[in-house]
Amino acid sequence: MRKLNIGLTDDQRQGVIELLNRDLADAYLLLIKTKKYHWDVVGPQFRTLHELWEEQYEALTESIDSLAERIRALGGYPIGTAEGFLRMASIKEHAGDLPTAMGMVTRLVDDHEQIIRNLRDHIDQSSDKFHDEGTADFLTGLMEQHEEMAWMLRSFIEGEALESDGVNRDISVKTPVGV
Repeated sequence: MRKLNIGLTDDQRQGVIELLNRDLADAYLLLIKTKKYHWDVVGPQFRTLHELWEEQYEALTESIDSLAERIRALGGYPIGTAEGFLRMASIKEHAGDLPTAMGMVTRLVDDHEQIIRNLRDHIDQSSDKFHDEGTADFLTGLMEQHEEMAWMLRSFIEGEALESDGVNRDISVKTPVGV
């Protein structure tokens, strides 16, 4: 096999591959949870959430493929087993537990936010520690996708406290003086 000569040492490449495999594990578990909730959601929000989660799991499927391809481009091999995903993921599954629709949304927001925090750290490590600006840029794009998905889900939760005039009636949210 021909040795890669892309301006990164073997240690740098292996460090980045490890980060990418962790991101891949999180993305795969999030995909599974999103699909499960897509299938199981009930209640008045069914159609809205069912369609939103379909959009999100399709986007997650594409990002998972991109993660695996980035790992291969760096000369590594992506994890590809349930055992490997569970071992390397920072988010957790909730086997045998079916929350309400709002509980599903809340869990997915929490998972996206955990992934965003991880990606911020992995971007910094890719750039500062491993000197791989290409992976840092790639991960920045993934982070932006998760930020948008989390925003969509958070907006669903926040909408529960809004009145028809757009005023948030949730007492935990402070309204600026004069508004």
